Amino acid sequence: MDAPSPVPPAPAVPAALPGEHAERLRAALHGDLLIPGDDGWDAARQAWQVRVDQRPAAVVVAADADDVVTTVRAARELGLRVAPQSTGHAAGTIPSLAGTILLRTWRLDEVTIDAAAGTARVGAGALWGDVAARAAEHGLAAVAGMSSTVGVAGLLLGGGLGWLARSHGLGASSLVSIDVVDALGRTLTVDAEHHGDLFWAAHGGSAPVVVTAVQIRLHPVAQLSAGALMWPVDRAADVAHAWREWSAGLPDTVTSLVRVLRYPPIPDIPEALRGRSFVAVEAAVQADPSSAAALLQPLRALGPALDSVRPMSPAELGTVHGDPPRPSPAYGAAVVLAEITPESVDALLGAALSAPAAPLLSIELRQLGGALTPGRADGGAVAAVDGAGLVYAVGIVPVPEALEPVRAAAAAVTGALRPYASGTVVKNFAETPAPASTLYGDQVDRLRRVVTAWDPDRMISTGHPID
Repeated sequence: MDAPSPVPPAPAVPAALPGEHAERLRAALHGDLLIPGDDGWDAARQAWQVRVDQRPAAVVVAADADDVVTTVRAARELGLRVAPQSTGHAAGTIPSLAGTILLRTWRLDEVTIDAAAGTARVGAGALWGDVAARAAEHGLAAVAGMSSTVGVAGLLLGGGLGWLARSHGLGASSLVSIDVVDALGRTLTVDAEHHGDLFWAAHGGSAPVVVTAVQIRLHPVAQLSAGALMWPVDRAADVAHAWREWSAGLPDTVTSLVRVLRYPPIPDIPEALRGRSFVAVEAAVQADPSSAAALLQPLRALGPALDSVRPMSPAELGTVHGDPPRPSPAYGAAVVLAEITPESVDALLGAALSAPAAPLLSIELRQLGGALTPGRADGGAVAAVDGAGLVYAVGIVPVPEALEPVRAAAAAVTGALRPYASGTVVKNFAETPAPASTLYGDQVDRLRRVVTAWDPDRMISTGHPID
């Protein structure tokens, strides 16, 4: 292993950034430093997951990679930790920000496409929507998540499940190289040939560094149709079981899911959906329009009330799942199914359609398999998902007192499916710190060795920390 050796111990962690040190750090930065009481403090510390109240010792909004180096070195000198964060979709997975500089990377948002090489260089603060749009200009697609507003680095470090997952695997599998700043404040380019153990760990595992940019492979997707078919929720059993039978024979070039949706009666929701409940099938089909239509015919024969499936660019895939375009307070829970069977679908429907599930906005069952199957991919700490389907139940928490009903409803759904679970936990869908053994299985000891070699003091604070 080629980690720095030995890594000197960090000083004891203070509760806050001392004033004179704050001024010295502020003067050294090209970007901004904010401490409690500064104008803009609340906006700087707010995560996308607004239900999480982040209270770090200070916030640095980095303007460039040099600011990351400066911040890490200053934090080490002062005995503070550093928590890198772009959007903060997974803010709840960091146990504490006490004695920590929250390092916001959203200004590191470069996106450079090398069409000839089929790659993109992407800053750690870029969003997947920006990458997908730039790649599509060259007839290429990124293996992104289902939301266009998620940060690139965070999704990749968590593995990354999206509309191209069954054909192209996890987003992390498309990593070519990573530019990082380590716990000593050194800048490194990490790939399969340089610092290989760290590169392996960054593939959906735990990377004890601050990522400043990534290089990823892009993929040609010649033709694509995607969208949703929706029926009134009283058709849920017919539709869900029809989807189960239909999806069992799909090629890897189709990724789909079935979900129960309860739209609240609020102005933000389109009038046709507002205050109503549906069962929906969403799909992305990599095929020409006539072939996609033929594939979808068994579902269309069920007479959907709404049908938005159409030919589209890969850049538009971020609109299909309908994730919120702005920061929102939400709570969700997930479980991976070993198999998608009549019994597991019945259990899902029984829980999703019950009265206790009423606080939930969405309960979905996403088909896995294809390129996500263990043994189909390698080269990373997390290269596959051991299971046939992912169930995710989520609700909006507009006020604190709404949290417990939503949490109880999500737990009831996932609990009903435990008898059918594979035991796998998908990192991007674990919203609170999860035990490393459940995230990484038999890779956890190797990951722990990598983390300890590069950052023995755990100065770089990441979600789902490995002790």
